[in-house]
Amino acid sequence: MGNDAPLACLAKQPRLLYEYFRQLFAQVTNPPIDPIREAIVMSLECYVGPQGNVLEMDPSQCHRLLLHSPVLSLNEFNALKNIQQINNSWTVHTIDITFPREQGVPGYINALDEVCRQASEAIENGDKVLVLSDRNTSADRVPLSALLACGGVHHHLVRNRMRSKIALVIETAEAREVHHLCVLLGYGADAICPYLAMECILKMNREKLIRGDLPDEKIVDNFKHSCDGGILKVMSKMGISTLQSYKGAQIFEALGVDDSVVDKCFTGTATRIKGITLDFIAQDAFALHETGYPSRKIVSIPGLPETGEYHWRDGGESHVNDPVSIANIQDAVRTKNDKSYEAYSLSEYEQIKNCTLRGLLDFDFSSSRPIPIDQVEPWTEIVRRFCTGAMSYGSISMESHSTLAVAMNRLGGKSNTGEGGEDPERSQILENGDTMRSAIKQVASGRFGVTSHYLADSDELQIKMAQGAKPGEGGELPGHKVSQSIARTRHSTPGVGLISPPPHHDIYSIEDLKQLIYDLKCANPRSRVSVKLVSETGVGIVASGVAKAKADHILISGHDGGTGASRWTGIKYAGLPWELGLAETHQTLVLNDLRGRVIVQTDGQLRTGRDVAIACLLGAEEWGFATTPLIAMGCIMMRSSSLKSISWCSPTLTIPYRMPFKHLPCRYRHPGS
Repeated sequence: MGNDAPLACLAKQPRLLYEYFRQLFAQVTNPPIDPIREAIVMSLECYVGPQGNVLEMDPSQCHRLLLHSPVLSLNEFNALKNIQQINNSWTVHTIDITFPREQGVPGYINALDEVCRQASEAIENGDKVLVLSDRNTSADRVPLSALLACGGVHHHLVRNRMRSKIALVIETAEAREVHHLCVLLGYGADAICPYLAMECILKMNREKLIRGDLPDEKIVDNFKHSCDGGILKVMSKMGISTLQSYKGAQIFEALGVDDSVVDKCFTGTATRIKGITLDFIAQDAFALHETGYPSRKIVSIPGLPETGEYHWRDGGESHVNDPVSIANIQDAVRTKNDKSYEAYSLSEYEQIKNCTLRGLLDFDFSSSRPIPIDQVEPWTEIVRRFCTGAMSYGSISMESHSTLAVAMNRLGGKSNTGEGGEDPERSQILENGDTMRSAIKQVASGRFGVTSHYLADSDELQIKMAQGAKPGEGGELPGHKVSQSIARTRHSTPGVGLISPPPHHDIYSIEDLKQLIYDLKCANPRSRVSVKLVSETGVGIVASGVAKAKADHILISGHDGGTGASRWTGIKYAGLPWELGLAETHQTLVLNDLRGRVIVQTDGQLRTGRDVAIACLLGAEEWGFATTPLIAMGCIMMRSSSLKSISWCSPTLTIPYRMPFKHLPCRYRHPGS
């Protein structure tokens, strides 16, 4: 159900610098790539080392080293480090990126300058490979952030016109996730040896904690293969097929990093809300070092502590969806208890303050003029602008899907089919006057269930250009979840897995999108056409193009919304908060005199009336809710959709467990039950 953990710049605990960088992605201006089914054009091979003059044809330019993957195993790294024994001209210089602990915060900043100076010396001495290593980390020596050192050296060499003269290799214990590797590559690393991650895996294998009784070489190969696949997935979001194009491209936005840090180590990277300086980065480094090497004896439970970053844990990081809020909202809707809703609202207000940018904002009542409540638009009209999220039948059960539709139809709002189609019989009016028809019909790359009847029977046709939790990625419904009813709705075969390619990977420009908008308007002239975008830097320009393409409605989705059925790399690190994207979109449309042409909607972990009011002030006219209605309905938040398991509200939950479902306003039951 998306990412409800705090942003790195708002987290209570020290965070690695990588987590302040958000992955950018393709939407409208160029298409993403499917790295699995289009693997023939994807490559992680890259030549490293001195490049020479690219304007000259010289045999010496062929004297470069080919790496089949940027992730080096321990053996591969040792071979590279000792390459001089095979070729005398390839000298390797190692720079220690640790410094004495007693030097404190000033020592951290001085160490960064010293590393850059040593890098220049290495090039002047004719070295071909430069290794930045934190291997000497100990109780007395604190490491620089490998990302800070890598970006600092890379841009130092670029500014001095020396970057093409050397290969930059990072030997670090910090990098352990795919995102960490991607950020290092994006800021100039030619190769990375995440030695601590590999040594941990090898230790686990020695202790028989890994099933399968595999040899060490196979274990490391599996780890490398997983990392390579993750890097390809991140590259493909931007439509990049080769590592050579991705390396040093800086396809990230910094969220909560001060200009002084960006100018020194990440030159050219967008950073809109400022934040941590080198002093704060140094303080975090000392805090993490103290955790690993305590300065005094402490009594603790063996093993690493659970931070609560991925799942809610008592005493860990805050989450928007915490147990207290969930219990209060469920009691409020089941018993119509005003006190429970008030407790829910207060609890969520605290969590929103801990986790989101809008939590840092407050209303300026001192400069406002109160008006009588009877002059305010009544709630019955406001809720008509509420929408539920695009959750397809197949990702949730028929009971859940149709409950949302009935509820929104009663309110006068709109429910969304998602990209899984909808049975035509749901448009029929039931005996009590309700209807399970979804007003918004979504069209995505898979075209699941998209028929002429589907298009004609809609109030709004939504083109999904990107999805909140996984922009630039497609989806998958595993075969064991494709029941007969789901297969019939999606016009597919029961038991056969359904792959949704990256959203509209066939749209290469705004002209292609305009053609699709025109086609949908021809299919249903009465329906308004919506385009779903995800917040990132530059989304305002894209939204202006969408408005000029004659779309009627634009949805700006936040990074924290969308499905959980994605890799953690996408859920945690792709996209930006809707507050930034919505404000940029609204202001850009106003500046270009386009704001009156379109209706703007936003969604992404909206919880209370306060969230709606802030979204309204930033430019939204409609608001979408997804996780909260499901929780209110009684669905259990498992945070495990990235696994191919079955959970409550899943379409393939066994019939005996689904029979007691009582939250549906009508007596409808799944056809298979």
